[in-house]
Amino acid sequence: MSGVQAVAWTARPVGPWAVAAVVAAVVVAAVWGIPPAPADSPGFAAWLGSYDRVPSFLTWVLADATDAQFHRSALGAALMLAGAGVAHRAYRRGRRWRGFDVGCGSGLWPWLTASALLGVLAAHLLWGWVVPVTGSWQPLFVAFVSVAPAVVLCYGPGWPVALTGAALGAGVATPIALLVHNAVCVPLGLSSLVAATTGMWAGGLAGFAVCRRLPWLPPFALAPRPERDEAAVAAAERAQGAGWGLRRMLADFTEAPFHGNELAGAGLLAGLLIGYLLDPSLAVYGTGLLPQVLAAQLLTAALSVALWRRQWARRGWYPTFIPIVSVAPAAVLAAGGSATSVIAGAVAGAVVAPPLGAALGARVPAHCHPYVGYVMAMTLCGLTIVPLIGVLA
Repeated sequence: MSGVQAVAWTARPVGPWAVAAVVAAVVVAAVWGIPPAPADSPGFAAWLGSYDRVPSFLTWVLADATDAQFHRSALGAALMLAGAGVAHRAYRRGRRWRGFDVGCGSGLWPWLTASALLGVLAAHLLWGWVVPVTGSWQPLFVAFVSVAPAVVLCYGPGWPVALTGAALGAGVATPIALLVHNAVCVPLGLSSLVAATTGMWAGGLAGFAVCRRLPWLPPFALAPRPERDEAAVAAAERAQGAGWGLRRMLADFTEAPFHGNELAGAGLLAGLLIGYLLDPSLAVYGTGLLPQVLAAQLLTAALSVALWRRQWARRGWYPTFIPIVSVAPAAVLAAGGSATSVIAGAVAGAVVAPPLGAALGARVPAHCHPYVGYVMAMTLCGLTIVPLIGVLA
């Protein structure tokens, strides 16, 4: 979720706004013609009922890799990981076409992904019994996009680090999310976004506090990004054309799992759409609202990149991905897919969430990864913006 470096492309700086305008026009034209979908899906219920069967269980675990994006697509997850793998190989070979450097430009993508996958698998083995007991979705995915990969980015490669991150993700972040989901969000009717992100930031604070006392971990190695001088800022602004804007939008779809690469993003969306065509009942928790959710995400991605492109130029990275995995999709689900929720969630998320996340990320303890602040912003938005849109839309 941080440390991403853009590949320089020469283009006109007005490009991101042109992209945002085109995306907005297409989304507005399409959304008003999409009827609301039924709330329940037999296909998803059948999948839930087969959670204790090995093939369905493994498919469920794989789909967790896209749960942060509200997609729940096993095929989308597989193609996202494949695209990220290609990008990592290109990164190691110095290929220009690799796009934004995968894994935050750390070279640690294999290790952080291994830790994330082990963390979510362990979470299902430890806490998966909650799924059949409650008969509903549970936030078992949180390790994939929080403590597990963040520990690798902060402490470096190696199995001791990767296994520690996986254990903290499954043993600390996941039970917090489960507790908040079942004891707070379900009774009060709050968005599941609040539970999942609370598990991520609370688990991160606790997990990194534990890491400081583990003798087998190497020294904390995450360094703050150096400030850019005026020449570098000007060069970055000149590179922000339409191509940069489109690539940044795709990459932002995979920032939550710390990939941040357009090849991974393209794989995610391709797999999601193919899977949806094969069985629409499984995407987005069986709500049938994938068209509305994806429309809101594309619109908020375009607006967020266009609004905050100067921060990208000045800082080298900015959390424009936050509304894609929080406000926009959660607002759509809260309002049942209404056209107003698509537009309002996308706009409010793009305007509020990135600067709030950046401010909180800059204020987390020095021994923590700044992702803790980004997901805190998601929780705050889930407690304020999402319920408001759910009522008004």
